Amino acid sequence: MARFIHTADWQIGKPFLQIKDEQKRFKLRQERLNAIGRIREVARMQESQFVLIAGDLFDSPTPSSSVVTEVLEVIGEMNVPVLVIPGNHDHGALGTVWHTDDFNKYQKQMAPNLLLVLDSQPVEIEDTVVLPCPLLRNKDNTDPTLWLRNFDWSTISSTKPRIVLAHGGVHEFGGRDYSFDDEAQSGANNLIDLNQLPIDEIDYIALGDWHNLKQVSKKAWYAGTPEPDRFDQGENNQRGQVLQIDVSRSQQPEVKSIPTGRIQWHNISFRFNSDTDLNRFERQIEDLTAGRVSRDLLRVEISGGLSLSGHHRYELLKADLDNKLLRLRIKGECHQAPEAGELEKLTRNIEDPLIAQVASRLQERLNREEGQDSEQASITRVALCELYRFAVKG
Repeated sequence: MARFIHTADWQIGKPFLQIKDEQKRFKLRQERLNAIGRIREVARMQESQFVLIAGDLFDSPTPSSSVVTEVLEVIGEMNVPVLVIPGNHDHGALGTVWHTDDFNKYQKQMAPNLLLVLDSQPVEIEDTVVLPCPLLRNKDNTDPTLWLRNFDWSTISSTKPRIVLAHGGVHEFGGRDYSFDDEAQSGANNLIDLNQLPIDEIDYIALGDWHNLKQVSKKAWYAGTPEPDRFDQGENNQRGQVLQIDVSRSQQPEVKSIPTGRIQWHNISFRFNSDTDLNRFERQIEDLTAGRVSRDLLRVEISGGLSLSGHHRYELLKADLDNKLLRLRIKGECHQAPEAGELEKLTRNIEDPLIAQVASRLQERLNREEGQDSEQASITRVALCELYRFAVKG
């Protein structure tokens, strides 16, 4: 039996450009580096013989030399061999990081235990045979495992476990482009047809590209990212882990998920029906973040409405969350409209009958438009709110 760690999609150097605050971007980038150290500790604690990285170690095919050296330093601290193939983000074409003098120099100096595989040919590592399927370009309509369909299996050991290492989507389950925060679409490139592989000759298929943990078949798994990297990643949403694999020749692999993530990404939906919901909203977020600072990202689907004073408190709460969270993303809108007491100050404004008359007409119009959820209703609400601020607080 062989025991190893299956991981993928580190994407070190990811810029997180959707976050404006430079310090917060740095925090997210640094945590991805810190995750490598946690993988090192998992490998040590579990007595793993080696680590397999199924592509996308770097976020770019041309990361800076400082990023490269930081990664190599931590990998070099692992006391086991680490084998990596290029993925679509850090593909292996000429001119990419893998071919630079800096990478070759620092890899020899700092991480001699790192084995980069750019060729599709068997590699013996410890007591296993790894069958690597590196990507040599960002997008390829050729199946990266194509070479295994006609491979002569008699040329490799019949007793050592055989592990396919590949990066890409699989048929009926395409990969996704995680470069953007919005919902990504399935891609048609780098697709792997597992049904075309002689599965009896293979003991485990270590996949990269999908950022969630996913079992594709009895022998094929996506490890997901060791550190989560976006809000919406589909069903089950298991992120921030590596896989420990125990594998023997001609036996079903034993797979164990081990958490490595630290940063937490949350999705919630909330509807405001009245100002009293503000306390419930605040408690729900407190339960999620437990008062942590700069360790959480939160996306909120907002709907409903508040009074003017309630909306003011809501804006203060958002500002406070924006300071404490690595990112606060609000989708939808919390409408604001004067409540009965606030509206009464307008419609019964004795000091200014004109304001009272305008307020009454706006309220009548809003009552007609309210159920339609129309753009005109939104405009009317804004007009009432501005009138209130002018008359009461201006």
